[in-house]
Amino acid sequence: MQLAKRLNKLPAYLFVDINQKIAELQAKGEDIISFAIGDPDLPTPSHVIECMCQAAHDPTNHRYPETAGLRELRQAIAEWYERRFRVILNPDKEVLPLIGSKEGIGHVAQCFIEPGDIALVPDPGYPPFSIGTILAGGEPYSMPLKEEKDFLPNFEAIPEEIAHKAKLMWLNYPNNPTGAVAELDFFERAAHFAWKHDLAICHDAAYTEVAFEGYRPPSFMQVAQAKEIGVEFHSLSKTYHMTGWRIGMAVGNAGMIDALFRVKSNLDSGIPQAIQWAAIEALRGSQDCIAEHNAIFQQRRDKLLKVLDEIGLKARVPKATFYIWAKVPQGYTSADFTKKLLDEAGIAVTPGLGYGREGEGYIRFSLTIPDDCLERGINRLLTWYRRDK
Repeated sequence: MQLAKRLNKLPAYLFVDINQKIAELQAKGEDIISFAIGDPDLPTPSHVIECMCQAAHDPTNHRYPETAGLRELRQAIAEWYERRFRVILNPDKEVLPLIGSKEGIGHVAQCFIEPGDIALVPDPGYPPFSIGTILAGGEPYSMPLKEEKDFLPNFEAIPEEIAHKAKLMWLNYPNNPTGAVAELDFFERAAHFAWKHDLAICHDAAYTEVAFEGYRPPSFMQVAQAKEIGVEFHSLSKTYHMTGWRIGMAVGNAGMIDALFRVKSNLDSGIPQAIQWAAIEALRGSQDCIAEHNAIFQQRRDKLLKVLDEIGLKARVPKATFYIWAKVPQGYTSADFTKKLLDEAGIAVTPGLGYGREGEGYIRFSLTIPDDCLERGINRLLTWYRRDK
């Protein structure tokens, strides 16, 4: 038996490896507090769950769903974009529900990338941007995100021959893993660059609703040319804490949406309809949960930042996302310091190198752990630091 050679280009998925290591230590009886995975610990709002339960009893929701999703869901997505960003979308041509935004992010490269083609990918960045490109036979080209540049790519630094060959550019703001944000003027520059070089933009906007101190992150779709050159991926996972229900959406350019639909329709059978009805309830129902969740994440952010500063791990205060991107001490790699925290303090974090070469020198903390675990983790970090000194 011979496996496809493309698999040789794939690294082990970052979080699979981390979860395996944590599970191995826990199997040995060790108590590990994990700041590693960005999976909200707060529950899905109760009114959303109630809607899903009711829909699950309806036999019409027991059959194969359509790839395009319920029209009611597409309409609810369009209404949410208009209400939140003042962006008008055609629910029949410019909206496509997804089995989580990661599914669409992984599939969309099949719409653009031929063997040998280039995709411009942020570094550090969410691993599926590169993985989808590799699976399509393409080559990811890293756009470095530097702290001194506010973790925004420098389009002028991309060689002309690379920009000319590129078919696709990935953006992600608010950003995972750095927590950086981008404003509309940045998206306008990105659109100008894409227009100039005839490439498509895919923007991962999963964290626009996780923001603090009244900040409201913009959507790439608010740019005048956005629907001519790009699509935006969004998710109910971070906004409504529906990670386990696997539902998201792509919106934007009608041709790109149709291409993604054609790929999906040949590979999956859509989102279970009971979950679609729950998503409709989430999008149209009370939005109070968003502010409530963000208040909790902000409290956690502030507590952890205070301790990280005390123990010498420097980090910017993120305006959005539930991540803290912290520098490792001088003399350590991100992997070395991650191992040190795990072995000596029972604390799991994510090494920056797992997000790309430019992530070296950083580790990522996620705020998606219960408050009691956060307090225990903070106390462990302080105890470890004082003992290590």
